[in-house]
Amino acid sequence: MTEPAPRGRAAGRPKRPPTIHDVAAVAGVSRGTVSRVLQGGHNVSPASQQAVEAAIAQLGYVVNRAARSLVTQRSGSVAFLLTEPQERFFEDPNFTTLLRGCTAALAEHDIPLLLMTAGDDAERRRVTRYLAAGHVDGVLLVSSHRGNPMIEHLREADIPMVCCGRPLGQRGRVPYVAADDREGAKDLVRHLLESGRTRVATIAGPQDTPGGVERLSGYREVLAEYGLPVDERLVARGDYSRSGGEAAMRELLDREPGLDAVFVASDLMADGALSALEHAGRRVPEDVAVGGFDDSPVALTTRPPLTTIRQPWDRISAEMVRLLLDRIAGEEAPTVILPTELVVRRSG
Repeated sequence: MTEPAPRGRAAGRPKRPPTIHDVAAVAGVSRGTVSRVLQGGHNVSPASQQAVEAAIAQLGYVVNRAARSLVTQRSGSVAFLLTEPQERFFEDPNFTTLLRGCTAALAEHDIPLLLMTAGDDAERRRVTRYLAAGHVDGVLLVSSHRGNPMIEHLREADIPMVCCGRPLGQRGRVPYVAADDREGAKDLVRHLLESGRTRVATIAGPQDTPGGVERLSGYREVLAEYGLPVDERLVARGDYSRSGGEAAMRELLDREPGLDAVFVASDLMADGALSALEHAGRRVPEDVAVGGFDDSPVALTTRPPLTTIRQPWDRISAEMVRLLLDRIAGEEAPTVILPTELVVRRSG
């Protein structure tokens, strides 16, 4: 015999999901207090915060983002926009490290992160249309090259943004977070010189990127500091890829076979440089000392393990998220420059 449906609910009708009013009733607080907890907990006492969180867990309450968007006129999401070809995202571990950190920092605010790439004109047009339609509240802009139009597109669409690295040519108009590339480069080059090396070369990054410019400047400044001339035969340029570093190292060996050290502007390029040195029969560090930049996972897998400059990726991602949330809230966001650290391993 079939049991009758519970009173007040028709047979077969699914149970109504809990609402913000249910959370408020169970927690013994007002609906406004629950709303403030859901939006970050501003002006909420610890006791009320704990009561609301317990009620949410008890009821299994899930935020209705669509309803919230109608009220706040916000999407409740943020874009991680990489202005590089898609394959670079999978090749360079720095991008995945930064993405992971930004995702974790936004998760503390219950904000999802959308990964987008805009490496060519067609992608830039599609991304701009999507962002301008209000699908995200702000953009974390990563790897912007000088002259890249995405910054202007975002500004014209009035979309809050924060850059990773100093956006070249913007003269303080865009907030950014960066490691101190110049000082990090100087620490690495000083280390090579103080270890007894006398012919220190460099493989610089692209000169339309802030890291490429600043790290090369740091190399030049330390040579001047030690009273050494800058020999342009000891300066090669790469594109932050492994193959680019390998090609640049071969170029340096052809130009100046007597070099005894090389500062490479990224760990990935340094991995390529080590391969070129091995093929040329040069021992590392006995014949040529090698130093990189980033302290990415690559630095631990090279043979030998790579002396490098550690970028504080966790702090960079956390600061980028903090500044972007401030910009979304209508507040000013300052520039943040974070210190780097020399990590000495067996390569130099």
